[in-house]
Amino acid sequence: MREEKGILRNIDKPLLFIYLALLMIGWINIYAAVFNDQHSSIFDMSQSYGKQVIWIASALAIGLLVLLTDVKFFSAFAYVIYGATILLLVAVLVVGKEVAGSRSWFQIGSFLLQPAEFAKFATTLALARYLSALDFDHRKLRPRIIPLIIMIIPAVLILLQNDTGSAIVYASLVLVLYRQGMPGNFLLFGVATAFLSLASLMFDRYWVIGVLGVIIAGLILFIRRTRRNVLILIGIFVLAASFTFALDYAFNKVLEPHQKTRINVLLGNQIDLKGAGYNVNQSKIAIGSGGFSGKGFLKGTQTKFNFVPEQSTDFIFCTVGEEWGFLGALVVIALFIYLCVRLVLLAERQRSDFSRIYGYGVASILFFHFFVNVGMTIGLMPVIGIPLPFFSYGGSSLWAFTVLLFIFIKQDANRLQLV
Repeated sequence: MREEKGILRNIDKPLLFIYLALLMIGWINIYAAVFNDQHSSIFDMSQSYGKQVIWIASALAIGLLVLLTDVKFFSAFAYVIYGATILLLVAVLVVGKEVAGSRSWFQIGSFLLQPAEFAKFATTLALARYLSALDFDHRKLRPRIIPLIIMIIPAVLILLQNDTGSAIVYASLVLVLYRQGMPGNFLLFGVATAFLSLASLMFDRYWVIGVLGVIIAGLILFIRRTRRNVLILIGIFVLAASFTFALDYAFNKVLEPHQKTRINVLLGNQIDLKGAGYNVNQSKIAIGSGGFSGKGFLKGTQTKFNFVPEQSTDFIFCTVGEEWGFLGALVVIALFIYLCVRLVLLAERQRSDFSRIYGYGVASILFFHFFVNVGMTIGLMPVIGIPLPFFSYGGSSLWAFTVLLFIFIKQDANRLQLV
């Protein structure tokens, strides 16, 4: 008992404060987003804001349970937890309930459970367990391949559920590999691939390949023209050209029409304010109309008249912008940035490799969700349907994010005992 009390005293207070602050601010904004005059009580269980009370209370209970669990449990059973979530991701493809075009949910009575949310912390645990158990030498093939397999398996299963947004989240864990010593060339390769992808989607593929040819020819003229260097540059050109054609084929032949429309709207290739661009356009109007200090609590017209769909979940941030203005949005953004920075700082002070790697995984996932979700609402990122951590309405995401964070809080509280 004394040991557990000591552990509770060692909990990082700033992390806990930010968590609680985001829970409360999110709950207030859910209330504002779906406010109903006939059900004005914030504790009305027939409304989303009343149900969120249950999710918050149960999330706090889950967080306490994590803190009271033996700290070695998470590393010892990391692979078991990962394997169990993979089985759940397979099972949901067979017996899951389809919601909004995605077969991602188990229905238990009136309750819907989304295993894809829990796979995030399970994958982070497995990745931390594997990377902490070996000398991560990127010159060898195995340390490169196994971590990618750990990340790709859940991502592919989630893609099969038609939940692209949740699948893309796993790409953020590449930052963990980079912290573990992945050469900067890999990161440069990823950035170059992203730019090539954007160029291929925005311009004609033959024009893109022509520009690539000019760049490669210029490099051949100015570098030391050894046989090896020339062959490398020619190989890069062939790979880049092949990638451009493959991306063009995937965009036109593989993606669904609504997915292509969303990408075209985001890139400015298409204007569709009544279709795929409606949500983002209304969200930008809502945020812009808030001005510097906002319209005031429950006084947002875009919010009140339901102009923005999914306003209590994926687009909850536009409620902040409209009713609390630039100042309110700045507070929320500052809280999330401080949360991610704090996680990185705490990860660096860990004595255990497992704890440090897991901490970076937590920071990567939370930052990705925050960055993409806020980016969606202001039109800088594609609408891929991922929640704002601890903020958006929903039980599965809140529980999963709570477990994700509190496992690290537990690790940090016990850092002096772990090696």
